[in-house]
Amino acid sequence: MSRLFHNIREECGVFGIYGHAEAANHAYLGLYALQHRGQEGAGICSSDGNSLYLEKAMGHVSEVFSEKRLKRLPGMAAIGHNRYSTAGGSHLKNVQPLMVNFSLGSLAIAHNGNLTNAFALKTQLEKEGAIFQSNSDSEVIVHLIAHSREETAQDKIIDAVNQIKGAFSLLILREKELYAVRDPHGVRPLSIGLLGDAFVAASETCALDLIGATYIRDVEPGEMVRICDNGIDSIKINPAKKKAHCVFEFIYFSRPDSNIFGGVNVHTVRKELGRQLALESYQDADVVIPVPDSGVPATLGYANESGIPLDFGLVRNHYIGRTFIEPKQSIRHFGVKIKLNPVRQILQGKRVVVVDDSIVRGTTSKKIIKMIRETGQAKEIHMRISSPSTIGPCFYGIDTPTRGELIASTHMTDEIRKFITADSLAYLSMEGLRSVIPNPDDYCYACFTKHYPITFPQEEQYSQLELSFV
Repeated sequence: MSRLFHNIREECGVFGIYGHAEAANHAYLGLYALQHRGQEGAGICSSDGNSLYLEKAMGHVSEVFSEKRLKRLPGMAAIGHNRYSTAGGSHLKNVQPLMVNFSLGSLAIAHNGNLTNAFALKTQLEKEGAIFQSNSDSEVIVHLIAHSREETAQDKIIDAVNQIKGAFSLLILREKELYAVRDPHGVRPLSIGLLGDAFVAASETCALDLIGATYIRDVEPGEMVRICDNGIDSIKINPAKKKAHCVFEFIYFSRPDSNIFGGVNVHTVRKELGRQLALESYQDADVVIPVPDSGVPATLGYANESGIPLDFGLVRNHYIGRTFIEPKQSIRHFGVKIKLNPVRQILQGKRVVVVDDSIVRGTTSKKIIKMIRETGQAKEIHMRISSPSTIGPCFYGIDTPTRGELIASTHMTDEIRKFITADSLAYLSMEGLRSVIPNPDDYCYACFTKHYPITFPQEEQYSQLELSFV
């Protein structure tokens, strides 16, 4: 599945900076680099040392923030957030950062991930009198901080973080300090960088690159990094548990120019996935083509290993806005054709291998193959997927369909092949995936195995999570 179609939707992107005169402007640029992680809404909260200032709205970063709006965000510190709803809904009230006033001043939070015990915590907080303004599980963290009986703000944050379970990379901004926190399994990436004398935190290193910051290290699982005028401190607030980095960050989510989970380059891994795919499921063909854009690195690897010439038989329209008017029946498969167009001169009469990163529902793959066969007039179409079959939904910060909607959860590979109308279909094996990923025991593979490394509070909440996070 290409990044183009969002059958699996990105989770969120967070960015923070402390100690720079143009903090809000750099936060804007950081969010711009992380736009691929969420296109639903964006927000920035800044601090001038005395007060917090918040601007947020629905839309892309470039649509939300004008020069006039950025001028309303003064100060030397800022955090930002790109949202794609996983828990909660598509509403302005759920766009982050979330900002509140409490007994010790003001606080803003930006969260990438999902809390598996959010439902239980929210129920308990409501019994204690908490009133929720949004449907986001991130607001649970805010209420836990406000309700904490600890005396200092830092201890309140630690108390709150120790109560939440699931996946979370958090940025928390106060008037004179910035906290970066990562869950004890390290599910989502979170990096620390340096820009002159200013410290930067970001979901991916591509955001550091854009503003010219130097990567220092990752926030470690179970660690809280505190940044203030005196510098940076590391606080181990939660004992690190068995690592469960999200393997889908390598397969699909992160930008290929980012280095994640200890500095591993995403493009390099994707290319190796394609090479391994060719070793496992070579298909004699005339040309191999990617489904742009996320399928490109794996296609390079497949072509290099197989010796089959690579070409770009599908051309993507990069100038699609957030919405477009779609005639109901006037143009068949309009939603795919406005984004991709086959190049007949490359495909006509050819045996074609099409490489993509995943198949989710199967409907998009079916439309693409039909278009290649009919418009591109290809002779044969062989689908190759650079990951194992997706059989389980994610509850750790990715908006995946429910189990029943995941075609591989209920259909065998040959049944899927017939549905998408390919001449052949092959996925990368789990063994092949693990052979490519550095330190493979440090990753979560639940979407391929349904073995979830972070448990749920109660078994019956599994269904509640599945309903809530789609």
